[in-house]
Amino acid sequence: MEYWRPASALVVAAHPDDIEIGCAGTVARWVAEGARVTYAVVTNGAAGSRDPSMTRAALAELREAEQRASAKVVGVEEVEFLGYEDGLLEPTLGLREQLVRLIRRVRPEVVVTSDPNTRYVGDFYINHPDHRAVGEATLAAVIPGSDTRLAYPELLDEGLEPVELDAVWIMSGLDANLVVDIGGHLETKLASLRRHVTQVGDPPSAEDVAFVTGMAEQAAASQAFRFGEAFRVIRYRRPPA
Repeated sequence: MEYWRPASALVVAAHPDDIEIGCAGTVARWVAEGARVTYAVVTNGAAGSRDPSMTRAALAELREAEQRASAKVVGVEEVEFLGYEDGLLEPTLGLREQLVRLIRRVRPEVVVTSDPNTRYVGDFYINHPDHRAVGEATLAAVIPGSDTRLAYPELLDEGLEPVELDAVWIMSGLDANLVVDIGGHLETKLASLRRHVTQVGDPPSAEDVAFVTGMAEQAAASQAFRFGEAFRVIRYRRPPA
């Protein structure tokens, strides 16, 4: 599948910093090419610390601020926080309805989210269950929630008409059919990740920077460019040629 830039996109992720790791290079490229991008972070990130002096409430506040600062680095101004508890997320009907409402309100051409099928990678990584839950709920919100008129009749009373997406982009999965060249935006991706000080430190360790850079190199291993981000793109409505 060939690369294209949507006019607008909604990125739905579980935690602050998931977007930066998974697709911030692509987002930076889209924004530079004129796209309008909105972020939605489903959990409060309140469990992501090993600091014995940290509290969940304090960490949630810090991580929201970090996410807003990180989004600005790539040119994203709109960041939605759904406030679910970190580590306890399930793909409930309530979450699905919230995401349907969000999709209809933002009205993007493309939704980007996590892969609900990735439980582990090789023999070195177990995927966080919040990542899978967000992917599951978001895909269910896309079909049938976002574009089926009578799926949520109460949303019509709110003036939220159905929206037909051009595509869904699945990040951080194992079944990619598109790799985006982010060579011109890798430094922006890394700069956005550095804003998540509670997660990567200040400054980030050389190991963390090397890990993220290595992921980008691995994604582009079979491409004609050096750094990439891989996606499974489901393009179920094709625009005119």
